[in-house]
Amino acid sequence: MSVPLRQQLTVASYLMKQKLKGAKKYPLVLMLEPLFRCNLACAGCGKIDYSDDILDKRLSYDECMQAVDECGAPMVSIPGGEPLIHKEMPQIVAGIIARKKYVYLCTNALLLKKRIDDYTPSPYLTFSIHLDGMQDRHDASVCQDGVFDRAVEAIKLALGKGFRVTINCTLFQGETPKEVAAFLDYAMELGVEGVTIAPGFSYERAPQQDVFIKGNDVKQLFRGIFKIGKNRKWKLNHSSLYLDFLAGNQNYDCTPWGNPTRNVFGWQKPCYLLSDEGYASSFQELLDTTAWEKYGTINNPKCASCMAHCGYEATAVEDMLKNPLKGLLATIKGPKTEGNMVEEPAPRYAATEKTVPTLAGIPIRVEQ
Repeated sequence: MSVPLRQQLTVASYLMKQKLKGAKKYPLVLMLEPLFRCNLACAGCGKIDYSDDILDKRLSYDECMQAVDECGAPMVSIPGGEPLIHKEMPQIVAGIIARKKYVYLCTNALLLKKRIDDYTPSPYLTFSIHLDGMQDRHDASVCQDGVFDRAVEAIKLALGKGFRVTINCTLFQGETPKEVAAFLDYAMELGVEGVTIAPGFSYERAPQQDVFIKGNDVKQLFRGIFKIGKNRKWKLNHSSLYLDFLAGNQNYDCTPWGNPTRNVFGWQKPCYLLSDEGYASSFQELLDTTAWEKYGTINNPKCASCMAHCGYEATAVEDMLKNPLKGLLATIKGPKTEGNMVEEPAPRYAATEKTVPTLAGIPIRVEQ
């Protein structure tokens, strides 16, 4: 795990406080999404097809600070859209840092060279820069040539100015273990703090549905990646048990309240990835009124192929707290890359509901 010790201790202290309080549902990372507008139109994006009146909406500085205070999570991830478009983003980031929260500012980096002097290096601030592989792969995934080179230039600039920098990598159809391994080698050569890596979620609103990896293909891909990486010093910004989960060795339910989302519509139910399940007006209302039992890979066909870190990293962290020896062994040995995978439980919705395909290729539940 590539997270600095200072941040690990802060998060560990927060988790212990939740345990001592007897909290059953608590956030680990706030997904603060202050706008949907972006300067790219990626094939796997679930935001870009909103109407202009929605794309022009912004959360204000005060709304962002209220969300941070209300949620109380020790870490804040700011995705989008493209956050650097937001005129108040430097003030928003400064406000989060003043609260001693760790903020990951997620960006495609196209505006970073222009805006970087609006920010000051801090142990609480990380630029999480979007790269989905080497040049051909990344430029294809964002549907624009030249983006990879500009992102790499921005990474080098930010590192040179003393900023913490990570890479956020999403994997899509057509990836091979060899290609991903080469990309991770390259990321380490760049000198970034770590890489967040996960399979893309098949957003209902995404313009292309055939780009997503699903089912056993995800686990086989990650087993191949981790097998190559056994003797390579990759810094992956994940818990060891989440990586083991990606390789098909852990059977987890998602923990959607671990990464709650506040966006221009409100507090999103149940998570960052499902956009049509409703919204709450406060974080407490989100906790109290969301029918959490209706979601997850075995409970809802929309969730069937999800292995995203925003749903499962919190589950893996909880497992490490309950089973520290198991977590330690996974850290020492790394993910298992051979042998049988854990058996997945049968979907509960299959017995009581039938599914039909929608235009986007996502099944709709029909009550019987």
